[in-house]
Amino acid sequence: MSENDNGATQAPQIRMNVLAQFIRDMSFENILAQKRAQGEVQPDVQVQVNLDAQPRDVEHQFEVTTKLNITSKAKESGDEMFILELEYTGVFHIEGVPEDQMHPFLLIECPRLLFPFLRRIVSDVTRDGGFPPLNLENIDFMQLYRQEIARRQAAEQPQGTA
Repeated sequence: MSENDNGATQAPQIRMNVLAQFIRDMSFENILAQKRAQGEVQPDVQVQVNLDAQPRDVEHQFEVTTKLNITSKAKESGDEMFILELEYTGVFHIEGVPEDQMHPFLLIECPRLLFPFLRRIVSDVTRDGGFPPLNLENIDFMQLYRQEIARRQAAEQPQGTA
């Protein structure tokens, strides 16, 4: 730690670089076209988000993957219109993040940085698949992280005896 002129210690400088970003896996299924449906249909879109972070073999490098599972059903009939499954990965070089803060940093800050690119891919794929472009709403990665921590803590609680 270094000291400034006031004698107070400074936090380490955080450095983060995106080394690569890519589609790891993607599947788009246009169910509506397979059924040869006609006319305008109002969609009900459901989006599930999962995150994964893994260290790489190189020091200070991590892979962070955002997994989306998007389903669209017709509001009137409940028939599926399309399914989009997408895994989008970023490779990051990260230095200066304390070890106890690395997990939330990887699962909050890294996906937040990649989200605009992910949103564009979803928009383009749904448009190219014959639907209006789906513009994902912002995802609150902090809230997602908190929900996952709460879920894990609840799962670790001993079950009550009957």
